[in-house]
Amino acid sequence: MRMGNTHQALGNSKTSTVLAMACALVVGPWFSSYAQQQSKPAHIAYFSASTAASQSSRLEAIKEGLRALGYKDGKDIFIEQRYADGKLDRSVALAKELVGLGVDVIVTGGPAATRAAKQATRTIPVVMAFDWDPVASGMVSSLGRPGGNITGLSSLAPEITGKQLELLKEVVPNLGRIAILENSAEPGVTQMRQQLEEAATALKLRLQNLDVRTLNDLTSAFQAANKGRTEALLAVTSFVLISHQKRIVELAQQNRLPAIYPWPEFVQTGGLMSYGASSEDLFRRAATYVDKILKGAKPAELPVEQPTKFEFLVNLKAAKQIRLTIPQKVLSRADRVIK
Repeated sequence: MRMGNTHQALGNSKTSTVLAMACALVVGPWFSSYAQQQSKPAHIAYFSASTAASQSSRLEAIKEGLRALGYKDGKDIFIEQRYADGKLDRSVALAKELVGLGVDVIVTGGPAATRAAKQATRTIPVVMAFDWDPVASGMVSSLGRPGGNITGLSSLAPEITGKQLELLKEVVPNLGRIAILENSAEPGVTQMRQQLEEAATALKLRLQNLDVRTLNDLTSAFQAANKGRTEALLAVTSFVLISHQKRIVELAQQNRLPAIYPWPEFVQTGGLMSYGASSEDLFRRAATYVDKILKGAKPAELPVEQPTKFEFLVNLKAAKQIRLTIPQKVLSRADRVIK
């Protein structure tokens, strides 16, 4: 009886050993390959047509989003950075450089960078941290089904400009004429102009479009605004303008022009007001797209999302410098007031 049990035990042991060896032969190579893949950091690119300095807070927001999802910089991910420094002709070359590096995902910090990335690759996934109108600009087929290698977030900027005009009219008594700082080479500027003109007509305002493509255009643009007797200024989202935000703010103050900007960075630099989708929120949410793509999702099937958080900032120091009083009803709506 003992012998039978012993033989049975030995038989079970041999069977277990054989099964273990078979599993090792099948699973071993797969597990080894999987472990190697897991130990290799994902290669992510952050690409902007602006300057590194102007994008530092946005890149940090992406990193915060990735950290919240469990990624450790230098261990799970490695971020390659490229900046065109406000020079549009450099963008495509930089995008091609990133493609040549074989990055896993490209995160773009604006429409100009997204357009350059689209020209450079149709296979590497591209995540837009923001775009005015990605359908109208041809970046995606539709918001629900992007259809290609590009997806991400829309900033709804064309609709936001109407609200910006309303705010300027509230703080400037008897406002009639507004200068629009824009870059005609920026993707989506045609849609932006249309939205501005419709909003201006409804508010009985006249617009003076000032094209700024380089830093050298700024001085002449403000001279034209003075010549046209402009009473206020609206800066449109542009990689050129955000690259030279400090200079723009200085010129607006020197010319005593009440101005509203698309991003809070302008107000933090000394500008009067900003209103728009929260850049910090948009860029942090871009990390969720990176996460899904690294886990196997296809950009073509990831819907483009709209902004959910908007920010209105007012700088009372800037208002005092140009001798402008901000009505209390406007201040009460601000998310942040700099005193």
